[in-house]
Amino acid sequence: MKRFKAVILAGGSGERFWPLSTPERPKQFLNVFGGESLIKQSVSRLGDLVKPEDIFVITSKALVAATRRELPHIPSSNIIGEPMRRDTGAAVALGTGVAGDGVLGFFSSDQLVANPVRFRAAVKRAVAVSCKKKTIATIGIKPTFPSESFGYVDPATGRFVEKPDSARAKKYVAKGYLWNAGMFIGEAETFRNAFAAHAPELSRLASNPPKSLARVYEALPRISFDYAVMEKLSKVAVVPGDFGWDDVGGFGAFDKYFPHDSRGNVREGPCTVVEADDNICVARSARISLLGVKGLVVVTTPDSVLVASKSRISEMKKLFKK
Repeated sequence: MKRFKAVILAGGSGERFWPLSTPERPKQFLNVFGGESLIKQSVSRLGDLVKPEDIFVITSKALVAATRRELPHIPSSNIIGEPMRRDTGAAVALGTGVAGDGVLGFFSSDQLVANPVRFRAAVKRAVAVSCKKKTIATIGIKPTFPSESFGYVDPATGRFVEKPDSARAKKYVAKGYLWNAGMFIGEAETFRNAFAAHAPELSRLASNPPKSLARVYEALPRISFDYAVMEKLSKVAVVPGDFGWDDVGGFGAFDKYFPHDSRGNVREGPCTVVEADDNICVARSARISLLGVKGLVVVTTPDSVLVASKSRISEMKKLFKK
């Protein structure tokens, strides 16, 4: 296998798990799932596929110091801060530029993987097929249900489709489409060529990123790597992955990973629950007392309180538009 380098995309804003996560300490720093923070898990599951000096992290400028503290075994110069958010298009381009030659793998910093051994096997398959076919490979996740929250990819054609409504999600699953987990693997030259052909405004970052990024970033479009490049490629290799992947996209994950009481409540910290059903109660500061309510998410931290309907937690971003 050619020298493999991993680029971890860690530019999260902390909105979906607010107030447990904040812009100053977003989701990837949470350690409520599995004992380690999500970003530590994203690195440790790579195992012996990659050496620490070949791991790069693209995060925001404000999170560089915190990321270096969280990942002290990675060279500090390999943790690069973007001056402003420009979505994954710019992040992948910058990662391509700073990582240099070899085979590159791009992974999110805030996802869960239940079986790291099978994850590494899928990465190896993606490396092999991307090098053989001289294209970018994506690892598609076998759906466990027809989700409306994920994009999909057709393994037969490599065609990407964005988040569907319920009816289309069911059709996609029936046709054998896979969830798009945002994992991309290929030779560095393949990524550079793809940016040059389909996103020339990002190409400079992919080939020769400047030392000062602020002025360059001001002129960049805010666009995902899927839209900027992947949807425009004539050939994409799709490697199915079945390793217990989870995006842990919000507080609904507490229902999946934490025990419930006899009335279906999840409780963490000092929570008193009386004649209440199907709630998520996370008390990190003040005690929470629930009486006669159903289907709520209630979270306290030293400086914030969240009360939301479980049926609306996918709309958390609305809170930050006020």
